[in-house]
Amino acid sequence: MVKNWKPLLALLCLIWVIFGIFTFSKVGHRYIGKSYFQSENLQPQLDDFQSELGPLVLNVPKAEDFKSKIVVTQSEIEEHRNHYGTLGEQIGNIKAQYAERIQEATNLNATELKTKLEKERDAKIKDITTNFGDDEHVRKKILTQKEEIVDKYIKAVQEEAKNFVKINNQWSYELTNTETGETFSSGNVSDSSAFKIKFTEQHPLTTSNISDYLKNIFYQTGIGFGMEDLRETFDYTGIITISKKSAQAESIMVGYNNFKTRQYTFSFIWLMSIVAAVFSWKGRKEVLQMVQGLKGKEAFAKMKIDYTIVLLLISAFAYLITSDTAFYSILNDFYDYNYVRHLMDILFKIGALIIIAMLFFVQLIWLYDRVNTAQKLEENLKGSVLWSLGESITDLFINRSIALHSIVMIGAAFFGGGSLVAFMLRGGGFSFLVLGFCAMIGIPAMLLFLSRMGYLNRIMKDTRDMAEGRLNRDVKVMGKSPLAEHAENLNHLREGVSTSMHEQAKSERLKTELITNVSHDLRTPLTSIITYTDLLKNPAITEEERQQYIHILDKKSERLKLLIEDLFEVSKMASGNMELHRSRVDLTQLVQQAVGEHEEDLAQAQLDLRMTKPHEPIYAYVDGQKWWRLIDNLIVNVLKYALEGTRVYVTLKRTAEGDAEFTVKNVAKYEISENADELFERFKRADASRHTEGSGLGLAIAQSIVDLHGARMSIEVDGDLFKVIVRIPTA
Repeated sequence: MVKNWKPLLALLCLIWVIFGIFTFSKVGHRYIGKSYFQSENLQPQLDDFQSELGPLVLNVPKAEDFKSKIVVTQSEIEEHRNHYGTLGEQIGNIKAQYAERIQEATNLNATELKTKLEKERDAKIKDITTNFGDDEHVRKKILTQKEEIVDKYIKAVQEEAKNFVKINNQWSYELTNTETGETFSSGNVSDSSAFKIKFTEQHPLTTSNISDYLKNIFYQTGIGFGMEDLRETFDYTGIITISKKSAQAESIMVGYNNFKTRQYTFSFIWLMSIVAAVFSWKGRKEVLQMVQGLKGKEAFAKMKIDYTIVLLLISAFAYLITSDTAFYSILNDFYDYNYVRHLMDILFKIGALIIIAMLFFVQLIWLYDRVNTAQKLEENLKGSVLWSLGESITDLFINRSIALHSIVMIGAAFFGGGSLVAFMLRGGGFSFLVLGFCAMIGIPAMLLFLSRMGYLNRIMKDTRDMAEGRLNRDVKVMGKSPLAEHAENLNHLREGVSTSMHEQAKSERLKTELITNVSHDLRTPLTSIITYTDLLKNPAITEEERQQYIHILDKKSERLKLLIEDLFEVSKMASGNMELHRSRVDLTQLVQQAVGEHEEDLAQAQLDLRMTKPHEPIYAYVDGQKWWRLIDNLIVNVLKYALEGTRVYVTLKRTAEGDAEFTVKNVAKYEISENADELFERFKRADASRHTEGSGLGLAIAQSIVDLHGARMSIEVDGDLFKVIVRIPTA
């Protein structure tokens, strides 16, 4: 404990410094370098004196002046006339008021009383009838009422003026009306003064002729009195003072003594705050070490940062309240002369302030240690309750329908619960009506909610089955709710998973075939090359045989080279590394030239070419060299796989959508699989036995060229009829 007194003292000094700053911010401007007569403490007395000096002494109005300004408007006449209803309603009310009394007089044979009541009734009816027929009659009545109010106000002013002079006898003044030149004075303004205020023509004393304390007289009746029509202001120049002798009056000295006591007290607090600031600055490191070594820090660090901030805010609020309480104890408790009791009260409040302030600063230092780096702050924020809640609420609005349903259900629950409580506490017809209304809405809503929850359980079970691999059954779709939409999405997901599994199996099969085909197509020419190379090593062969072997080797090497180049090219295209050099190309001319180069080959293959093309050019932005390769591959594909003696149809046309469509159609010599899209796979051939010279890359290269251009290519198979269609937008 002896070792801890220095950091504890430094912490107490810090608390005192904060309290000194707090009090200085509140009242420093009122007590530093000012006397009582220069302070705001005298201002309320001065304001009261100046505001009432005019209407009670300087500008006392006359009843005749006020009465001459009274105005009765037509709206006031109408209001007075119809205040108790229409003419018929008022006459009916008066007759009803007197009917019972007249009947009683009749029953008692009180003739004189009956006559008197009837005269009173008739006089009132006549007066009301006159009100509705004569505006001047009503105006006079209103004018009389307003004049009575004026007389009442003037009498009150005269009485209040006497009290005003007695109460404010410590004030001396000499004031001159700037308009009339009339001078008013009281006391001797030339005496040595403790307080003086001077009014000039540039900054005059402006006073009214109506007292703020007595103006409520004009509003005590139901008459709409236009008081502002009576108000006037007057400017005065001169002096208002409090002489040093008058300053000794009890009313002045009480305020003066309290001011000086507070001034000394706060000056002591602020002086001690300066001294305490030095000690707290020197011991700041020891304070941090002491606070960081407290046992509660580990428990504090484990709490969510939201909770720690809430605790800190509660401590800060309590700190502010106790500071304010201690401050006002020092400020206000000097009116009571039981100084011992007030001193104990102040010490108790300051003790509570110190305890709460220590709690606040400890929490503040601990919190700072948790968030003193950007990484720590981010980690604490992401681990907070509000962050999780925010993410959950954000997720709620992913589907607005679910969000709306949730809000409606919560609102209905709160409203229904509140209505039930109100019904149980108060009862009554209205509460029963509200309870019935809530039941009409709440019970169907509850049944709907339970139904939806049951449906949700069903969806969750089906989802678990899907996760375990049971994909043979659809999730049941009920209605058009968000849950039904979710069930439908799960069905789409199930279909997608099934399709993905099928495609994966297909991909594995095609991968195996690709490896097999590549191995076969590369091994065939390579085997021939090895065989004939060994034969060339035999010195006994003839020159004719040697030339024949060399020719075969050259042919097989060329085929192996072409096969490798095609494989490299299709791989490069598929990877997207192939650059295109687009230009505006006439497809009509390009097709004619590309097909024309193979006319002789088609004739030798006993294929009858039938080409159809437009007479006008069809332009498209393509890489001419690549597009030539596309057409060439499709024609070479025909030469390899078309049935001899059949026709080959090559067509170029412009479609209704404005695209250019290139079509190659022939009859295949080999049986084609129904899944024609597999022909786009690398090393895939219509000749499954692979006896032809094809590499199986022709259509794959063509498809890659089409993809690079953003065009479309499709294959249609109808029995042995094979058709390739390529479409590209025109330029």
